[in-house]
Amino acid sequence: MPKTRRQFLAHSGLAVGAGLTAAPSLEAAATAERIVDTHTHFYDPRRKEGVPWPGRGDPLYRPVYPKDWAAVASPYGVKETVVVEASEWVQDNDWILDLAAKEKSIIGFVGNLEPMKPDFSAQLKRLSANPLFLGIRRASDFLYDNIAKAEFRSGMKQLAERGLELDVNDRIPGGLQAIAKLAADIPDLRIVVDHCGKPDDAKHLSDDWKQGMKALGAQKNVFCKVSGLMELSDAAIANYGHGPKDPAYYLPILDHCWNCFGEDRLIYGSNWPVCEIGGSYAEQFRIVREYFTDKGSEASVRYFWKNSQAAYRWKVRN
Repeated sequence: MPKTRRQFLAHSGLAVGAGLTAAPSLEAAATAERIVDTHTHFYDPRRKEGVPWPGRGDPLYRPVYPKDWAAVASPYGVKETVVVEASEWVQDNDWILDLAAKEKSIIGFVGNLEPMKPDFSAQLKRLSANPLFLGIRRASDFLYDNIAKAEFRSGMKQLAERGLELDVNDRIPGGLQAIAKLAADIPDLRIVVDHCGKPDDAKHLSDDWKQGMKALGAQKNVFCKVSGLMELSDAAIANYGHGPKDPAYYLPILDHCWNCFGEDRLIYGSNWPVCEIGGSYAEQFRIVREYFTDKGSEASVRYFWKNSQAAYRWKVRN
């Protein structure tokens, strides 16, 4: 049964309105087990060619490297990450892989390739020769528009044949249902739905999201990344950095994800530095930490690293 706000806060020891900076007890608990952050972005606008995202003037428009992520994540025992590429420039796949060659904290990389492009097969073959290359990310509207096309189907089957996965970002009406259909049609393709399927604010969740997530949960080759909570809230959209900090605020989203996917197919991702739209790394971490700690030690271990290994097939780096 979903907990009420009062029960959740009483169990977690949180006080409504309390500051959510790094509490020593939380840090001590976090370092007791492995934690893999499966959703970070690294980029550098100072490059000669610049970056296609984020735009100049955006608070996120700054150099972002693994050392910067480690500074905010390592206090919580988070020392390994899977990078997800937001740039659609093919050469930026190589930029991240070059970075990963020097940064052992990067245990995997989800690239960005367009399955409908004539050179998709060649690029996929080239990039997947690197064992850190784990899959690609596309948006749900792209899937919705192309799911019936032979070229798209061929690209998805190539991913499955190479043991790669598909991350899916964003949501349009009917988009989650389209992903569920793709998962049913190609059961060998592992799919990771980013950011809880991009729900609406926790206070007004749509039937499209609820039913879409239920359809996705019915497909055993689909995983859900519990990320993007604070930054997708109405408060954060209206006021940068000011998403709700009370973990209980997100219970309608968290409980629905849990009910749809259970303890075996939910995985951790911070969406750093984009999470700063809603709040700090510490704040987003505390929300999910409290929720999954409440589910028990086995569920917590699965959420924070074991499920991500099943979803991405990342390997430990020496």
